[in-house]
Amino acid sequence: QVQLVESGGGLVQAGGSLRLSCAASGTIFSINVMGWYRQAPGKQRELVATITRDSSTNYVDSVKGRFTISRDNAKSTVYLQMNSLKPEDTAVYYCYAEVRLRLFTSPLDYWGQGTQVTVSS
Repeated sequence: QVQLVESGGGLVQAGGSLRLSCAASGTIFSINVMGWYRQAPGKQRELVATITRDSSTNYVDSVKGRFTISRDNAKSTVYLQMNSLKPEDTAVYYCYAEVRLRLFTSPLDYWGQGTQVTVSS
């Protein structure tokens, strides 16, 4: 089975920084896409950033210029460097991975348990 282990969440003041990490473990053939989603109270979960195996990235407009996603393929780990944090960034952040368990099988979506990021004003 595949497990995504997250770390790095916490409480920071506006303008501060946090770095989230997420490591995938288990029997994995390949990981196509890794990324981060977030969900604030009463709101729908939204995509924050994704990164492909060849390091192509996508960001939601609200975090462009402030957040940077990166990936270490050897460690099966994705990172999210969050700078210039704003109170509206407060949410539970979820790690995501699109994983193929075996060659010639369809990819499956896996999610971390979520880590709380709170930004005070």
